[in-house]
Amino acid sequence: MSRIVVLGGGESGVGAAVLAKVKGFDVFLSDNGTIADHFVDDLRKWDIPFEQGGHTEGLILSADEVVKSPGIPSTVPMVRKLEAQGTPILSEIEFAGRYDSAKKICITGSNGKTTTTSLIYYLLKNAGLNVGLGGNIGKSYAFQVATEHYDYYVLEISSFQLDNCYEFHPDIAIITNISPDHLDRYDYQLENYVKSKFRITQNLNPEDCFIFDSDDSITIDHLNKIIISAKKLPFTQKETDLKQGAFIKDDKIVVRVDDEECDVYLKELALGGKHNIYNSMAAALAAKASGIDNQVIRESLATFQPIEHRLEPVLSIKDVLYINDSKATNVDAAWYALECQTRPVVWIVGGKDKGNDYEVLKPLVKDKVRAIVCLGVDNTKIREAFEDIVGKENFVETRSAEDAVTESSKFAQSGDVVLLSPCCASFDLFHNMEERGEKFKEAVRRL
Repeated sequence: MSRIVVLGGGESGVGAAVLAKVKGFDVFLSDNGTIADHFVDDLRKWDIPFEQGGHTEGLILSADEVVKSPGIPSTVPMVRKLEAQGTPILSEIEFAGRYDSAKKICITGSNGKTTTTSLIYYLLKNAGLNVGLGGNIGKSYAFQVATEHYDYYVLEISSFQLDNCYEFHPDIAIITNISPDHLDRYDYQLENYVKSKFRITQNLNPEDCFIFDSDDSITIDHLNKIIISAKKLPFTQKETDLKQGAFIKDDKIVVRVDDEECDVYLKELALGGKHNIYNSMAAALAAKASGIDNQVIRESLATFQPIEHRLEPVLSIKDVLYINDSKATNVDAAWYALECQTRPVVWIVGGKDKGNDYEVLKPLVKDKVRAIVCLGVDNTKIREAFEDIVGKENFVETRSAEDAVTESSKFAQSGDVVLLSPCCASFDLFHNMEERGEKFKEAVRRL
């Protein structure tokens, strides 16, 4: 019996362990930190041996294969030792893909991937298809492969999940866009991050589809250097006339795949903002490539509800709208959030910097932002970038969501927006971006 060791006891790791158990492996899970109680309960339910609070080297180095959770960098000592002795290290996505024959629509990118993934899932559900949602969203892909059956999967896949994928094969691969992000995990080299994203295309066949943003220069620059045999379906907001892909014409999105065409009026889209036009285009292309009826595409794009923590309206208090955009963890996401605001902004920003360059945000801050409230441990770079633009009297630092909301309410005037769009990771003050968003919403409701 082959031995599988899983490193990491979160959603991804526990899902992989359950799948290994179902497939008859000798499985062991190890987490250097503390495993959440509900995951401990799952491991015991499935009778999976595990440890937490440290790694027992002999139990791990004896593995035939290791499934590594995406949050664990390849630089940690245990991973280095596994690599040195030649033990194969896989991602949960790679491991689960071995046992899944469903058609897979897989989405990666720096921004928009959660919204695009959710849109596609909504489209396929509305078309009556038997479809699962997973990857970096919802239940783990591996757990669903172990315990459920779907004809289709829509999977949001991060660069960290792609790093240990080798034979995993999407039927439709989507890159929403690429901008500098997570560079601390890629030796601060953008090219390394770009190559990681493009791993989603490495096993595409001529009968598969690759959907991408042709307005994104980083994507196009890399695409011009490699060969992808799949059918290419670009999307663009330029007024053009593509034979295959999606574009804007006469205030409509035009979607063309093979000999099929679908038109969707921009004014009918449920999601506003320039960035969501891109997300809607990518989703519509994936739906059309999957054979979904035009009417279902139009109705779904018109009725989809915004996802939590992504430009999520919370409350309007004294004619000030509070918006939770905690999922905006990089410069590009914050740029889109600011760009789509039509009211003066009190901007809550900050967290764990990932090598951000804030230069591109300065014109938007000058044009739209009334005041800045920092929510982070170290706000030095943010202060250097923006304090002179908004003025020292309109720049404060806080270390809790409650204080950030309180200070923002002091700056905000009738007709303003208080926008939590942090531009940074959450791990300096919060466990994750979801906790940051929830704490923000709780503080708003207490005003």
